[in-house]
Amino acid sequence: MNWVWLVLVVIAAGYFVYRMLPAKGVKSIQPDELREMLRDKKSGVQYVDVREPGEFRQGHIDGFRNIPLGQLKSRLGELDKAKPVVVMCHSGMRSAQAARLLAKQGFADVRNLSGGIAAWNAHRGR
Repeated sequence: MNWVWLVLVVIAAGYFVYRMLPAKGVKSIQPDELREMLRDKKSGVQYVDVREPGEFRQGHIDGFRNIPLGQLKSRLGELDKAKPVVVMCHSGMRSAQAARLLAKQGFADVRNLSGGIAAWNAHRGR
């Protein structure tokens, strides 16, 4: 019976790891790369924070707009598929899901902030 639990744990862990992996066409970026991108105001990059509105109000990165993950699919029309998109959340898990969704919907240049706003804030403190 113990091997059944072991198999279930391995499957659950594998699924968790799979959800964290970027989808085809999705790039992970680090906070310092994002900082450089934000400096270029003419780049046309779309910045999307997929956290819930309450989380967004508690603190966000200037230039990001809030489209919660649960609303992203119904609000795809607010984004231009021809322009790059950077997504972020608190830790990078929800934004990895958002990036996967965007890539599957035909967005060609999708980037996920690795570690989310937690990594951004930690990097800022250096």
